[in-house]
Amino acid sequence: MTRSILCVEAVPNSMSQAADSEDVWARSPQRPLAARLLPQRFYYGWAIVFACAALMFVSVGVGYYGLAVYLGPLRELHGWSNADVSLATGMYFAFSGLSSALVGPQIDKHGARRWMIPGLLLIALGSVFIGQVAELWQLYVTYIMLAVGSGMSAGVAVNATLARWFVQRRAWAMAMASTGVSLGGAVLSPLNTFLIEQWGLEVATPIMGLLIVAVGIPIVVLVLVWDPRQMGLPQDGLKVVATATTNAARSAANQTRRWTPRQALRTLPFWAILVSFVIVLLAQTGFILHQVAFLEQRLGSLTAAGSTLSLTAIGSIVARLIVGRFFADRVDLRILTVIMFLVQGTAALAVIHIDHPVSTFVSILIFGFTIGNVYMLQSLLTSDVFGYVSFGAVYGMIAFATQLSSGFGPWLIGALEDLTGSYEVPLTVVAILTYAALLPIYFARPPKRALRRALSSAISVMVTRPAPQQSAVDESMLGK
Repeated sequence: MTRSILCVEAVPNSMSQAADSEDVWARSPQRPLAARLLPQRFYYGWAIVFACAALMFVSVGVGYYGLAVYLGPLRELHGWSNADVSLATGMYFAFSGLSSALVGPQIDKHGARRWMIPGLLLIALGSVFIGQVAELWQLYVTYIMLAVGSGMSAGVAVNATLARWFVQRRAWAMAMASTGVSLGGAVLSPLNTFLIEQWGLEVATPIMGLLIVAVGIPIVVLVLVWDPRQMGLPQDGLKVVATATTNAARSAANQTRRWTPRQALRTLPFWAILVSFVIVLLAQTGFILHQVAFLEQRLGSLTAAGSTLSLTAIGSIVARLIVGRFFADRVDLRILTVIMFLVQGTAALAVIHIDHPVSTFVSILIFGFTIGNVYMLQSLLTSDVFGYVSFGAVYGMIAFATQLSSGFGPWLIGALEDLTGSYEVPLTVVAILTYAALLPIYFARPPKRALRRALSSAISVMVTRPAPQQSAVDESMLGK
């Protein structure tokens, strides 16, 4: 993204005012219990970050990482084929994406909290029912429940909330919140596999469902606030910034521009983000959800193979925190995305074709370095290009497409494994696809024409409204 200097007064507040002078969030004050217990000096946005991390820990740790853990036991218990169970996983991603697309515009209008509680309850019920299914159609219905719950309470809802609370520190906030996803894999995957091996699915799955209710519901009720204006707070915790180093994508004009779904669909950056992440998440998700089944054959036990998910998650945590803290708010996100795709494809090929225990674990760790960053970069690129006001609607459409591809990946690998009798060929195919995702990334930047109009409008407002300090916008932000 073109980097420049933007000199403004009260940057975060000007963003809020430009979005909508009569925004309902400025007139709906909230002060949840958690805010009353925390020191006044503490910026409540960071409480939102930790709350979102805890929500992702349980919802994704059970609802997403659990899919890889349940794959083998469901096949063994019921005698279903790899393709049959993988089809259920594919349906999960398809319905999760569909619910994200439908809920996204409503989240922009009404906030995320009202969707989170029913979403978490659906995930909890779906988790319980996995251990009770006896017929294949029952498994499909159960996975659809998990999917709809995830679409309502996880990715779009959490990222839309964070995008409103943070602009200049958005990558760091999202990196910390997304750590909950990886911790869910690192902690809950081995716990889940242990419970299944000791007592079976019928005991393990209700425990996971109860965990979601016990952790998730209190967080939504007692901690979460949708918009900082509801608490009279500025974005990023920065009340006044006299001179801020920023870029065109993070400018007030771009962040508060309203996009209809039809307008977004007409832009090249929308399709650049969508196509790139459709390809890479097909490969990434297919690999992850068959990782345990593939490595169980190599390592000799479900427990050893399950531990590789923990290693993947640990790598994801470390790399995402480093990238979010030191790089993603400072450099061109497209460059970071290209690096992640290259590393991921190479690491996956190394896992598949180098049959040595040490090499396997090292390559899995390196692969893990990219997982969390890929998901984070999808959210960051979307929010940088289309802003936070319409984030839910635009990201929901992109999530729908990427969830469909994420669901197709596991099914494709399962079907090819049934056909070839080996994981080597299907996993190699999807790993190589990662390299193809590099090409569209160059175009994932704010449309110059739309950005020029938004910035011109913002400048005219600055000119007509005298300010204590003169405001200036670098001409490079207008794409000249």
